[in-house]
Amino acid sequence: MNDSLMRVLDAVGRIVLGKEQVIRLSVATVLARGHLLLEDIPGIGKTTLALTLARALGLKFSRIQFTSDLLPADILGSSVFDAKERTFTFRPGPIFHQVVLADEVNRATPKTQSALLEAMGESQVSVEGTTYRLPEPFFVVATQNPVEQYGTFPLPESQLDRFFMSLRMDYPSRAMEKELLGRLDSKRRIQALAPVIGVQELQDAQERVRNIKASDALLEYVLEIVWATRRSDKLVVGISPRGAEATVLAAKAWAYLAGRDYCIPEDVQAVAPAVMRHRLVARGDYANLRREQVVEELIRTVPIP
Repeated sequence: MNDSLMRVLDAVGRIVLGKEQVIRLSVATVLARGHLLLEDIPGIGKTTLALTLARALGLKFSRIQFTSDLLPADILGSSVFDAKERTFTFRPGPIFHQVVLADEVNRATPKTQSALLEAMGESQVSVEGTTYRLPEPFFVVATQNPVEQYGTFPLPESQLDRFFMSLRMDYPSRAMEKELLGRLDSKRRIQALAPVIGVQELQDAQERVRNIKASDALLEYVLEIVWATRRSDKLVVGISPRGAEATVLAAKAWAYLAGRDYCIPEDVQAVAPAVMRHRLVARGDYANLRREQVVEELIRTVPIP
């Protein structure tokens, strides 16, 4: 890993306190050209993490506040009639940025949520029969409130599967929360944060991640975990082939952050819960069990090659 990425991790960690694992997984998602879903209660630091990442990576940032009356055109953009030219001109929406924060994404209706699907999957949007490419790199960070909260619409499995990783922020430790209360200047720190890495340097790192070596034995190890999710009596739906591919790519990004040009089983173990948790559907008796716990249990039972 180059020094710039080390400085990115350090810069984000000075603002988002006590979340080193979450930050590292978030940066791994960017390196893998994936999209990130942050799930937790309001006020836990999800928006702060997204904004700090954008600033440290030097990427153009936009925030879309999802509400029940938000329309797809509010995200994608729309054609506006130019009376002088007597033609329609496309006015891009906030999706046309390099980092897009979809804040409280599950407060919008399913129709509006689905407006993100093409953008996340193809890095393009289609409006009124015309396709528009999105800027590179393109990174969506969506935050989701717990589904039991009032006014939420659960994300369908097809959209959840578009997210590369899903992370929980959880409460900070008591010591970190005390330090946070003593500072009370996170907004000022974010505004003062200068880009740590250039766009070209980031894209070069993304390309190098693709070339990280993954042996046949490691691929078999990933498949064993994937097939274990499909056979588990605690799950209705296991990991899809897309999820298996994401696990390998995430392991490569994790290895790159560790300064290696090859993957080891520990890389898979580090990323698998975040890659798999939102892709699993638990059986009724296990609905209250954290899905990442199911993955962690399966990892303990699958032999390491």
